[in-house]
Amino acid sequence: MARLIIRGGMVLTLDDANSYYEVGTVVVDGATIVSVTAGIEPIAPLAGDTVIDAAGKIVMPGLIDLHYHTALGKGYNDHLPLWEYLDECWYPIIRALDDEAAYWAAMLSYTESLKNGVTTVNDMYRKLDSLAKAAEEIGIRAVLANDVALDEHNLDTLADNAAAHANNHGRAGGLIEVRIGIEWLPLASPELLRDARSLANDLDIGIHVHLNESQTEVDNSIARFGMRPTELAYETGLLGPDTIAAHCVWLNDREIALMKETGTHISHNPSSNAKLGNGVARVPEMLAAGLNIGLGHDAAECNNSADMFEVMKFASLMHRAVRADSSLMPAQQVVRMATRNGAAALGHNTGQLTVGYTADIILIDTNNAMFTPMLRDDPEHLYSHLVFAANGSAVDTTIVNGEIVMRGRELTRVNEQMVLDEAQKAFRRVKDKIVVVRR
Repeated sequence: MARLIIRGGMVLTLDDANSYYEVGTVVVDGATIVSVTAGIEPIAPLAGDTVIDAAGKIVMPGLIDLHYHTALGKGYNDHLPLWEYLDECWYPIIRALDDEAAYWAAMLSYTESLKNGVTTVNDMYRKLDSLAKAAEEIGIRAVLANDVALDEHNLDTLADNAAAHANNHGRAGGLIEVRIGIEWLPLASPELLRDARSLANDLDIGIHVHLNESQTEVDNSIARFGMRPTELAYETGLLGPDTIAAHCVWLNDREIALMKETGTHISHNPSSNAKLGNGVARVPEMLAAGLNIGLGHDAAECNNSADMFEVMKFASLMHRAVRADSSLMPAQQVVRMATRNGAAALGHNTGQLTVGYTADIILIDTNNAMFTPMLRDDPEHLYSHLVFAANGSAVDTTIVNGEIVMRGRELTRVNEQMVLDEAQKAFRRVKDKIVVVRR
């Protein structure tokens, strides 16, 4: 197979030894990393090989957006607390979706993610056939889940999720996967959670669920079920090493212990939590308990940006600020959360540049003010710039499954201007159909 040879970059591997090469070479054969070495390897290119001169660029694993919603209405009616935001913005939009609008929403969302260095999205939304089509066409690695709720809420059902799995799981040579998605406990029941676990087990796939996102959610769960959200998820078998719980802002000590006991993974979404006024998750306690925590941007409607560099910065600064402790969430730890931890949560062979791993790689241009000055022989300086100074506009090249899907900030598979134009029209069509139903 044709090889991809990336030469001369600053190779930040994120491997077990945290290896760093000030000047290094990464070789990819097909979709697999076959060599990661110091120096510029004197490899003679063969016919069909692609050689990238990465001088002045950081070569590192692609970012993994562990809690993600395809989104169409960025900036629309978004200055509301969570429950009101859901009722007046989020649910009306996703109830008004048609297949074409969902497709263009996904193309828009995945375009923004690829341009910001995200190679994997863990995306909970609706119309998964349309999302899978978009992901396959644009070339992003996508783990998709439905927005499953009780029938009365007019979202998705477990039958919808099973059908989406049958139609799309393993599509694009395995680039697309389907999980079971549970919207959140205010729209669920113990029976639905048990049925979701049963279906996930039958299909041998994982689960994606919102848990303990807001204090109102916790209060609602106690009033309806006599226990907190994570306690109910535990009692119904929803938690487990194949489950990703999003947000988890309002976990108490017992719930943290239940997460640890079951091996449940958590997606920390600090910028969304802040924008919606939901609070600050107890991430230092979760990390101290040994939980695996990745990072997610959530959705453009409740974040206004899919830039995971921004999420990394929030993930560090927020905890330092509220606890008045500048030692918390050091840059290297945060970068690992956005790469290795997300891969571990999804069970993917990505998140690090190691021989035998899948080649999801990004190249970051350091020839700009964000990365100047920089001590290239000091990886801690690189980590600091990645978390505290950079934004997604520094990403030059995005590689997914060994394929270059963006180079020189130009997408290689789709016409970006067409995506922008069609997504604009799709939002206008959906907005005209929106009906707000207040509880």
